[in-house]
Amino acid sequence: MKPIAIPQTYNYIATFLSLACNLRCSYCINYFGEGKFLKKHLSGKDWVKGLNRIVSRDDLPISLQGGEPSLHKDFIYILNNVKPELNIDILTNLQFDEDEFICNVNPNRIKRISPYASIRVSYHPETMQLEPLVKKVLKLQDNGFSIGIWGVMHPTQETEILKAREYCASLGIDFRTKEFLGEYNGKMYGTYRYEGVCDKKFAKKVLCKTTEFIIGSNGDIYRCHSDLYEGRKPIGNILDENFEIEDKFRECNVFGHCNPCDVKLKTNRFQQFGHTSVEIK
Repeated sequence: MKPIAIPQTYNYIATFLSLACNLRCSYCINYFGEGKFLKKHLSGKDWVKGLNRIVSRDDLPISLQGGEPSLHKDFIYILNNVKPELNIDILTNLQFDEDEFICNVNPNRIKRISPYASIRVSYHPETMQLEPLVKKVLKLQDNGFSIGIWGVMHPTQETEILKAREYCASLGIDFRTKEFLGEYNGKMYGTYRYEGVCDKKFAKKVLCKTTEFIIGSNGDIYRCHSDLYEGRKPIGNILDENFEIEDKFRECNVFGHCNPCDVKLKTNRFQQFGHTSVEIK
């Protein structure tokens, strides 16, 4: 299969090893829409085969995420067999066996020069306890892993998140906060480039271009997170030997039903604020 070259304009490689999760947070962004996404998984060997086609840059890793990526039965195999030319980040709730992870994964494999940790742990007070999570993070940190914690500033848990940040800082853990995206008590939260695009009150035809390479759990490739989570038609598959990225505007008929991940104003991989995953015209 021919290589898949990541365009210079791309800012993120989202690799959804699994869309299943061992937690069920009430505000999960994966369920912002109807949650019609497929949960079929590629095998570990097929993931490695597909991912190793990617030609990226040192500052643009593949980000293994979900759902919860560690639920994939070949999670560690994938980590250890992706070609060394590809840097790896992990987005996880860290509910896996950290001792098994430490024994089987070289910390240098998930470490790079970056303004943030390569293993980014989500803390959700609604479904998790802080102290056991902190112990896991400290153990991984002590064993040389690049790791930090992120907390979502949901209106119901802001105070708890800020207390957790202060506590973690006292222990030498990098704890950062993320803006809550979505609806709560009839109010839409988040900072978006395009007004009303997540309100689901209209649907317009537009042209849209992404800066992200989004791979679903069965290897399908999508224009955006909204297409992934809503189970819309993919634009290709990581195992399609003829697939190549076309860095272009594509027609979209569901502008107004966007997923917040695609249209929020956020920091890019260099932690510079003002980036949006898609450009719409």
